[in-house]
Amino acid sequence: MSPAEVLEAFRHSGALLDGHFVLRSGLHSRQFFQCALVLQHTMLAATLCNELARLVDPSKVDAVISPALGGIIVGQEVARALGKRHIFTEKEESKLVLRRGFSISKGEQFIVAEDVVTQGGRVKETMEIVRSKGGVVSAVAVLVDRSATPVDFGVPFHSLIRMKVETFPAEQLPPDLANIPAVKPGSR
Repeated sequence: MSPAEVLEAFRHSGALLDGHFVLRSGLHSRQFFQCALVLQHTMLAATLCNELARLVDPSKVDAVISPALGGIIVGQEVARALGKRHIFTEKEESKLVLRRGFSISKGEQFIVAEDVVTQGGRVKETMEIVRSKGGVVSAVAVLVDRSATPVDFGVPFHSLIRMKVETFPAEQLPPDLANIPAVKPGSR
């Protein structure tokens, strides 16, 4: 799939929203990717994640890990495409942790899979968990890279689409956004 076809899939499914949004980072934006709306279509989710899996080096993947909630479907489908296992991190007292009996072996190579990256905080937190357990992060793979400036994860970073979307601190909103009520459509 070309980036234009990926973007069309997001638009067609209603997953690319326009308005005034408050992102998890606290920044404000005119656009929001609600990936759950595209991922609810299982065949489309499989197609998108198969394309994402094709971007990574399969020889450097033992397993896939993703931050919950948004990354779970992406991680599961990327892992399925690669024929690997999938585990996920989840919030506990406002920080990500590894639970549910999931384990990471020393030297085990992971791809961190996520739906959308803006600043990369949850991906970095997940990477730190892998490393703290003795694992290795060999790449990051996301459906949408919406970072204003490319995020440096220190490993290969793959995305199906890169879309530079303006973001603003709450105290520096442009007049058009300041006049629209803000919504928080993402996970908390």
